[in-house]
Amino acid sequence: MAVFSIWESRFPPENRTAGRQVTEAIWRDMQTCDGYLRHVIVEDLDDPGHLIVVSEWQSRAAADTVLAEYADHENAKRVNSLVAQPRRRTVGRAIASAGAMQC
Repeated sequence: MAVFSIWESRFPPENRTAGRQVTEAIWRDMQTCDGYLRHVIVEDLDDPGHLIVVSEWQSRAAADTVLAEYADHENAKRVNSLVAQPRRRTVGRAIASAGAMQC
């Protein structure tokens, strides 16, 4: 069953640019990992230092394996040094979805 791994990072103003760059680098790396399907990085319009990454994986096992293997990577260490508070990860499953909405 495919799962979503959702990461939330908050960077202080002085680290916003570097935080965004290293977040983008991490997710370029993820594209070569077993079980990776896709991702999107979302920047909070009201707080540009707040990034949310929604990624999709073939299984929780695939997402968890990459998490463990990547923990000591220099990009993971760098992003952790830039955040204002510890990053949060949530793993979930889709229970509903829809295409483009017209209002």
